[in-house]
Amino acid sequence: MSWVAWDGLLGLPSFYLAGDELTLWAEWYRHLAERGLPPARQLPRDLWRFRVAALDVADLSREDRLGRVGLPLPAPGRKTWPSYQHVGETLWREGWHGLLAQSAARPSGVVLCLFTVDPVVLPAEPVPPPTVVTEPPKPPTGTRT
Repeated sequence: MSWVAWDGLLGLPSFYLAGDELTLWAEWYRHLAERGLPPARQLPRDLWRFRVAALDVADLSREDRLGRVGLPLPAPGRKTWPSYQHVGETLWREGWHGLLAQSAARPSGVVLCLFTVDPVVLPAEPVPPPTVVTEPPKPPTGTRT
């Protein structure tokens, strides 16, 4: 599976990837909506695909798995982040390389958060060339902001 990247912040050095392009754009639009930014202010953008080697990641992509660590299904909005950040930090301390989760912006999509030790050394391999996006894409159906 190839992954596409976007900027994210878990509270520890991390690298976020979306499982597909529709999820990437849903997360991008959610990010813009939270900050009140028009899409044109964040363009042009390079859209990169990445290969991720087999890593030990916690699969929190289903409601029952989230429940095991005391979390509800993700919802858009920064107010919900602290409890998810706490679980992510705990997983990192326990030696996990990242976590797989349902997208808050597009529930049918998944995101992969990889914990990074060195922000210069990514735990994924970029697959060149990037696609340069100069016009805002249509927001995916089912997007929640």
